[in-house]
Amino acid sequence: MVIAKAPLADIWAWLDQVPDPEIPVISVVDLGIIRDVAYDGDTLVVAITPTYSGCPATSVIAIDIEAALRAKGVDDLRLETRISPAWTTDWLSDKGRAKLEAYGIAPPNPAGGPDRCPHCGGGDLERISQFGSTPCKAQWRCKSCLEPFDYFKCI
Repeated sequence: MVIAKAPLADIWAWLDQVPDPEIPVISVVDLGIIRDVAYDGDTLVVAITPTYSGCPATSVIAIDIEAALRAKGVDDLRLETRISPAWTTDWLSDKGRAKLEAYGIAPPNPAGGPDRCPHCGGGDLERISQFGSTPCKAQWRCKSCLEPFDYFKCI
């Protein structure tokens, strides 16, 4: 039996349900690491760009993507890693940025630090450490509510 190719819009929707393993509130689509989804003949090709070289979550992301698509009946699948151009925080979707903030992580800001506390919205902030819970985040604290929070660094 030949299974029809799933429409690309469906593939994108399925991928939007695959969470980032380090920040599970955001999908790999919202993170901007899914570069392309296309068919090469009968083979579905998903191009992925890691957030940075050496990211420990890259292999887990690939396994999760493959598992999600196979669960939807995609049998002929190829994942490709694209490292050029390099991923940038500019590729985060607006929906993803909002999800980060609602989760308590300040989204990246080209000005070089968070605009406001993701907990109380206060603007009197201080950097505690350039290093946070993962290499892509820094640790900050709000002087208004005194709560620490992660800031997703600009890359």
